[in-house]
Amino acid sequence: MSEIGTIIDSLDEATPAIPDSPTPAPNIGSIATLILGESGSGKTTSLKNLDPRTTLLIQPIRKPLPFIGTWPPIKHGAGSVLVTDDAIRIEAAIEHAHEIGKTIVVVDDFQYIMANEFMRRAREKGFDKFSEIGQNGWTVMKAASNAASSVRVYVMAHVVMIDGVLKAKTVGKMIDEKVVVEGMFTIVLRTLCSEGNHYFATRNSGADTVKAPIGMFSNDLIDNDLAAVDKTICEYYRV
Repeated sequence: MSEIGTIIDSLDEATPAIPDSPTPAPNIGSIATLILGESGSGKTTSLKNLDPRTTLLIQPIRKPLPFIGTWPPIKHGAGSVLVTDDAIRIEAAIEHAHEIGKTIVVVDDFQYIMANEFMRRAREKGFDKFSEIGQNGWTVMKAASNAASSVRVYVMAHVVMIDGVLKAKTVGKMIDEKVVVEGMFTIVLRTLCSEGNHYFATRNSGADTVKAPIGMFSNDLIDNDLAAVDKTICEYYRV
């Protein structure tokens, strides 16, 4: 069994010390991208052209994919889908994904990592839980930035309108004051629907948090095809 398989399987029963990952190649490091959008706007559908053999999909909420394909669950270090909302398991999975041949990691429904914990702890009094929930969200985003240099990480999140700006949804103001989700990503895309077609917006509208490096995308709207986006990112950064 590979190291990641051992780590992920053992975390079901305990939380052992996680071994250090190999030193990344001396380049820009991992590339993390945030994908924002309302439910049903095409975030998960954008995975349809990715190769499940080289993609690890992490689902905080177990749900069928909105397209036909072979995406088996992770078991003994093999497979494509890991269902967990545990920030420590997600951190370990991202860190060691390259060890089982994964060059792409997708964290779907990011907000449920925090929302599920919030609901489990809803009866707790006091405000310490908000700091702890925010820290878990931060842990996942930090892991996305610190992945192996050969890995690209895509984090999918729902949106909320705050003060006239559409941004990543968390579980409330106390979390937003501690963690600015978009601030931890260089690339932030947003899903849009028009006349039955689904797109990614690559330019900031003035009322959202979309951003991308200069010259990465030539069009304001592109097809919501994550495989094509990944190719563009790899070409831009010469991965």
